[in-house]
Amino acid sequence: MKTIFAIFIAFGIISCKPNPAVNIGDQTGNFSGLIEYGNFSDKILFEIESDSVNFKVFFTSLAQNANRIPFQNVEVSGDSINFKLQSDFYTYSFKNKWIDNNSKLQGSFSVDTITIRYTLEKELLETSNALKSEEISFESNGFNLNGTIWYPNNKGDKTLIIVTSSGNADRSASRAEAMLFASMGFTTFHYDKRGTGNSQGNWEVATIEELSSDDINAIKYFSDNTGIPLEKIGIKGSSQGAAKIPYILNELENLKYGIAVSCPGVTLLESDLNYWKNRNAEAFGKEIENATALQRKVFEFIAGTLSKTDLEKAIDNEKSKSWFANIWVPNLDEVQIDKKLLYSPIPYFETTKQPILILQGTLDEIIPANSHELIADALTKSSNSNFETILVAGASHSMNYVGKSDFPYWSKLHPDYLKIIEDWIDTVSNTK
Repeated sequence: MKTIFAIFIAFGIISCKPNPAVNIGDQTGNFSGLIEYGNFSDKILFEIESDSVNFKVFFTSLAQNANRIPFQNVEVSGDSINFKLQSDFYTYSFKNKWIDNNSKLQGSFSVDTITIRYTLEKELLETSNALKSEEISFESNGFNLNGTIWYPNNKGDKTLIIVTSSGNADRSASRAEAMLFASMGFTTFHYDKRGTGNSQGNWEVATIEELSSDDINAIKYFSDNTGIPLEKIGIKGSSQGAAKIPYILNELENLKYGIAVSCPGVTLLESDLNYWKNRNAEAFGKEIENATALQRKVFEFIAGTLSKTDLEKAIDNEKSKSWFANIWVPNLDEVQIDKKLLYSPIPYFETTKQPILILQGTLDEIIPANSHELIADALTKSSNSNFETILVAGASHSMNYVGKSDFPYWSKLHPDYLKIIEDWIDTVSNTK
């Protein structure tokens, strides 16, 4: 199933000329509400804007990690406004009417053979629950990094920092989650990893320890800037970000707790290889183990533990095999050694003392299925009795629900995910 995130990459804004008889001021604004179909439901927001020429409409669903995504083919006629989203596989067509003196938007959207009807309420400015945010900049290891603090409407003492993860994604990848936690009452901070977004540097040549050092500097800056002591700050990471959690907790022993989501219980190389094997098992059939052995050598070369000469010999020995064409081999002359692949979080879990929550989806295809057990064993070695391991049924690596759905046309966060985290934090914070 393709997630709706794929829709958003190629969006452009195609607007129409507004009807001159329309009172534009009354028809613009934020319209929010629930869409429901069988066991599927989601809170969505349409932001309708206009200038003297065009209407523009933006889509937000934080549970889908979508924030102000522009709709296409916006058409306005009298009290009607229609628009579309386009994915690789589906067209999502929305048809709407303003009703009750433009205080509501009544409509439907269709995809494939399904049509869902909804009514969205206009949000009044004086009752808006819009979150407040602050853009900040700080220095880390000679680089200028940038981030966002999200403030809850009802300020309390709950604070959560989301550490960076793998690849070239900037803070937009965690924006929806940062906003969701802020809406739950957390002062939340996230930032661009070095070399992404508006931050300086190059994440590709950095080690995990160097990237973790940036996280540590970000946490210290946040604490100094807000006046919130480390003792009241929790940290959360997903995937590679989760693998950094025990390292950071060991370096900043005053931090209150850590949350590791979809954390590998092995090196990042072993986790990447596990994902490759899961994706290709059907294609390789009985030859999957032989193919995996060669693919491992490719990853070892990238990690810097196998020479180019040895890899080329291994390739020559196997290139006549029928399955060889499906092996991933980059241009060996252009490979940049990546020591991050050799990093394992296990040694750091073995010395972690703070409370820690381990979340793993039962349908995670990336990390090894026994990762949670390996991490629990490591935490036991640290004599840490204040940890909890939870398997989330039907959750993917990204904690999206990928179980049986009556509306399998876009994915969203598992319905239990945020509640599990909130309840655990309340427990370790003695607020329940």
